[in-house]
Amino acid sequence: MDSRVRQRPPPPLPEVPDSVTPAPRPPAVTVVGIGADGWAGLAPASRDALRGADVIIGGTRQLALLPVECGGERVPWPSPLRPAVPGLLAAHAGRRIAVLASGDPLFHGIGRALAEELGPDALRVLPHPSSVSYACARLGWPVEDVGVVTLVGRPAARLAAALHDGRRLLVLSAGADTPAEVAALLRDRGYGPSRMRVLQRLGSPAERQADGTADTWSAAVDPLNVIALDCRRAPGTLRLSAAPGLPDEAYEHDGQLTKRHVRAATLAALAPAPGELLWDIGGGSGSIAIEWMRTHPSCRAVTVERDTTRAERIARNADTLGVPALRVVRGAAPEALAGLPTPDAVFIGGGLTAPGLLDACFDALPPGGRLVANTVTLESEALLAERYRALGGELVRLAVAHAVPVGGFTGWRQAMPVTQWSVTKTGELS
Repeated sequence: MDSRVRQRPPPPLPEVPDSVTPAPRPPAVTVVGIGADGWAGLAPASRDALRGADVIIGGTRQLALLPVECGGERVPWPSPLRPAVPGLLAAHAGRRIAVLASGDPLFHGIGRALAEELGPDALRVLPHPSSVSYACARLGWPVEDVGVVTLVGRPAARLAAALHDGRRLLVLSAGADTPAEVAALLRDRGYGPSRMRVLQRLGSPAERQADGTADTWSAAVDPLNVIALDCRRAPGTLRLSAAPGLPDEAYEHDGQLTKRHVRAATLAALAPAPGELLWDIGGGSGSIAIEWMRTHPSCRAVTVERDTTRAERIARNADTLGVPALRVVRGAAPEALAGLPTPDAVFIGGGLTAPGLLDACFDALPPGGRLVANTVTLESEALLAERYRALGGELVRLAVAHAVPVGGFTGWRQAMPVTQWSVTKTGELS
């Protein structure tokens, strides 16, 4: 007999129930990505969602791709689409809703509008390969190296900000006329030699491609197309960098222009980040606001200019340089600032001595917001020096000299020095 004491295992500890959480609600809307190949290209989960829907919302072309077994009520999107989203969802509340989208619904698609309206938890997204994925596969282009610009519901002018020699771009087209509009813009901006390939009905049996250059483009194409660009700048065309400090010749102006080297230093002090909003006070030619927006496609700006002729000139410069969404407010600050959305940064390039302007701009900033003010006058410089003593920040003088001919030699011509005060808001003006 074994003399060792056999110990019985301890009794199991009582189970402690987890905190009770309600079962997640099923998504109110299922968004199904669909390609030009229609029903045949859909995954089983996408087909099941469409078969089970009480209501199917989509474009007329997309709805026509579904078979009769999808028996839900078919509702075509009205035009314009975005404002109609809340009303359509409310009209069919309580029913199983499926929404058709082209390709990947969250890549320049209706999925974004639905997520903003409903919240991501109320949305189920079943993506399909996007037109960008298809196009890169056909061209042999690595997706991560390709710039994408959408012109669906947007002006063609926004393409100009993306043009750089040697860059590969895919342009999401708004229809059959878009390639001709793109070719005209490329010619106008000095990119006529760029190769254009228009890929049509990608992923369908009717897929085809048209090839040419912007200089010679004349092809008729299908409305369902993506434009592939190999950007080539014509010799002698002004080179526009992706960095702040574009050549002064890039702007139409009457002399009211923050010059190139000062502009680059000013943008560095403003420190734009994606999605941020700038107020540009005393816009002049719009150069600061335009180059703020060129730093990232999601950057936004409002420029305030009291002179009508200059305000119109700012709009033309914004269009030429690829940021047509720049908002131009005609009026005198600080009165014209009323009702503007809260800025992340403010630049004051003119009117510093206007009563209340500096206070109004500083007060409008949230904590962490930046204010940059430039001046060439002694009166405004004294004002900035006073605020520098009170609030800190950085006060600098920017002086630029250019080499110019002096008889048969070369000398320096000094530009007017610019005094710049920049500060990040941590409190209020006293």
